[in-house]
Amino acid sequence: MARKFLYAIAVLIVMVIAALLALRIWSAELTRFAFVPRGAFESQAPLRAGTYDDPAMWVSRPGTPYDPAQYHPEGSTPGKPGRAFVFFIHPTSYLAREHWNGPVSDTDTRHRTALFVRGMASAFNGEAAVFVPYYRQAAFGSFLVNRPETLKARAIAYGDVRAAFRAFVAAVPADAPIVLAGHSQGALHLMHLLQNDVKGTPLAARVVAAYMIGWPVSPAHDLPETGLPPCTAPDQTGCALSWLSFADPPDARLMLDTYRVEPGLDGKPKGDEPILCTNPLNGGAAPNAPGTANIGTMVPSVDLTTGKLTKLGVPARCDAGTGLLLIGEGPDLGPFVLPGNNYHVYDVPLFWANVRADVARRSQAWLARQKAAQPAPAK
Repeated sequence: MARKFLYAIAVLIVMVIAALLALRIWSAELTRFAFVPRGAFESQAPLRAGTYDDPAMWVSRPGTPYDPAQYHPEGSTPGKPGRAFVFFIHPTSYLAREHWNGPVSDTDTRHRTALFVRGMASAFNGEAAVFVPYYRQAAFGSFLVNRPETLKARAIAYGDVRAAFRAFVAAVPADAPIVLAGHSQGALHLMHLLQNDVKGTPLAARVVAAYMIGWPVSPAHDLPETGLPPCTAPDQTGCALSWLSFADPPDARLMLDTYRVEPGLDGKPKGDEPILCTNPLNGGAAPNAPGTANIGTMVPSVDLTTGKLTKLGVPARCDAGTGLLLIGEGPDLGPFVLPGNNYHVYDVPLFWANVRADVARRSQAWLARQKAAQPAPAK
């Protein structure tokens, strides 16, 4: 009996090793199998005019009950609100395979959306108000393949985001500074918003900064089309920030392979150039920053519903070869670290307090420059 038991244990060990080896070798294929939508693409009409006048179409905006963007983690101290208005585009939260675009009414998706907004958009709630729209987001699996359906799904999602952005612009004061932010899929849509609705318009002068987090941005083929330079100083305004967080050793093949085969915003191939990397610990002033520069990581609870601001000393280093933001060994923030040591879900929580301070500093700098540019009163 003991011998049979040992044989059984040995077989289980071999099976586990084989499974881990399979995940390492075929992780990309298995991920695609698990998440790529199975059904045919479903064409959908644009949203009717005035859709975003309905408060139910917003995850967060002034007056939203139990607003997840207004969450303050334990250990944080809410201060006097700034004067900028924030438009935040949430990341992908539709994980099912039934549709290429997630229904706005899907209960599970709404729950995940609220969790992401609580963990990410909350870093921006030190300003006057945060607006976060629901939209018919492209399914998670659509980003794992290069098919015609992928672009169609993104187009539907972007159409919704664009309509929401126009409603946001109409709702805030006409001369107010604005902060634009998005994570993952949200950052992709933000790039297109900048290209199509901000660049070359009066809105461009009102942009405090654009935070395009968790999506690879090409410095040569994407960034110039947004009309914004990269942020290279902590008090710079009218600039763009982006980072993708990985622990050592990073394996970003699945993400980078997809990124490289897609054309940039200028329609040209991106090639193997490093992606844009802004160090969130110093506002882009230098590629490297020690853990002592990290003034607070939001450590989430197991279910992601709450968090505690903690000084974990997480460093950050922009890798010169890839543009990935490397964080060393990586802290234990929960079970949602993706394959390849990808801290995608934690791109903002890792640097929550620094992001909050960065937004406040740039917002204040924007206001100071506006004041300095005003003509002196006549004597």
